Amino acid sequence: MKSISDLYDRLLEKLFLAACAVLFVMMLMICADVLLRNIPLVKSLHGLSWADEVSEYMLYLITMLSAPWLLRQGRHIRIDIVLRAVPAKIGWGFEWLADATALACCAIMVVYGLEATYASYSSDMMTIKTLVTPEWWSLAPLPVTFLLLAIEVLFRMQRLAVGPRTPRDDAMPAP
Repeated sequence: MKSISDLYDRLLEKLFLAACAVLFVMMLMICADVLLRNIPLVKSLHGLSWADEVSEYMLYLITMLSAPWLLRQGRHIRIDIVLRAVPAKIGWGFEWLADATALACCAIMVVYGLEATYASYSSDMMTIKTLVTPEWWSLAPLPVTFLLLAIEVLFRMQRLAVGPRTPRDDAMPAP
């Protein structure tokens, strides 16, 4: 199990680095757009008309690429006030409940995401804004990301099962 977890960790790191690269490209694109709007370097080009739309897609992609890594690192949003207020074993039980709920939600998102992506693909739906793109392009990352999140939740459950009977400390500030 450890070697599978290590391989999965490397995959998530690569996806996170891809998210960083997308963020860097987005920054360059926005800078180029602002520069071209304010300084007429090319007479016929007054900014990048498609930059706002592409940056929206890039923000979505950054989120989809980095979410599983953030969960793995314990850097997701976590409200732990109840876990600190109850006895450790009860907090551990709450961790199980939260993980089971997260797993169910991820599974539902995978199923519905696949259905929506397939329906969009099979009906040739297009997104028409500044750019015209197949709608399924923007839907496809959703089920993949939630599948990766579900896998990470399973790893979290495995770590919870073999660890101490206390709430996990991966996102808790020092007391």
